[in-house]
Amino acid sequence: MKQLICTADDFGLALPVNEAVEDAHRNGILTCASLMVTGKMAADAITRARAMPRLGVGLHLVLVDGRPALPPDEIPDLVAADGRFHRNPAMIGARIFFQPRLQQQVEREMRAQFSLFLATELTLDHVNAHHHFHQHPTIVGLLVRMADEFGIKSVRWPVEPPLASWRAQHQRPLSRWLAWLCSAARLLRMRQRLHSNDIRCNDYMFGLHDSGDMTPERVKRFLRELPDGVSEIYCHPATRHWRGEDALPSHYRCVEEFQAMADPAMRKLVEQAGMKLISFDGLHR
Repeated sequence: MKQLICTADDFGLALPVNEAVEDAHRNGILTCASLMVTGKMAADAITRARAMPRLGVGLHLVLVDGRPALPPDEIPDLVAADGRFHRNPAMIGARIFFQPRLQQQVEREMRAQFSLFLATELTLDHVNAHHHFHQHPTIVGLLVRMADEFGIKSVRWPVEPPLASWRAQHQRPLSRWLAWLCSAARLLRMRQRLHSNDIRCNDYMFGLHDSGDMTPERVKRFLRELPDGVSEIYCHPATRHWRGEDALPSHYRCVEEFQAMADPAMRKLVEQAGMKLISFDGLHR
């Protein structure tokens, strides 16, 4: 059986993202949105989410390239001079892995963001992170430790199967296989660790190697190649581009990603293929 989760990241980042999430959920195939609780338009996103009870809203943890929940002086090693998180995931990831001082700051910041989410009174559908930083071993351990306290039941597993991905797109086969080979062992340990603590995950994920380019045609090609099990298609939809420090990268085709998620015809394709649209909550049903 094929089940499909369609997720929009960066919910709460900006008004065009929030508009796209609402339209795509009401009219298209979008089943989930990952909320940036520190985003400039988080309050607007929360208001919209409360009016869409079937939308699975998760926490999009921001630990790199974004705004913290805590004052910068409480997490000095995680932020740059402008008070925002460092932009280099590899650099800060290595420092977190080796430095207990940073691990303590990460835990405090994660707790602050989870507390902000709980204050919304929305049900926590899932957890992931900006730039997929939640796959970091330290972050995985903290999610396991905080699971009971904050009701963490589902976490995105960011693994794109290279063969199905290449069959769908017929582009960049080497990079798809190399990315999988380099991360497979670590991500398998991640899934094992989550499952052993009764935290559920999707089986596959699509969009990882085509981030910012999930156009309608590309999404249709992925739909034709989805394997049995639970697949997640993730994207960054927006009704328009905008300027400012929180703007999506200029090369992102966010309007076309919005069109891919919001088109009612896409829902018909999913139904005709015998797939079931679910949120992460569906993993527990």
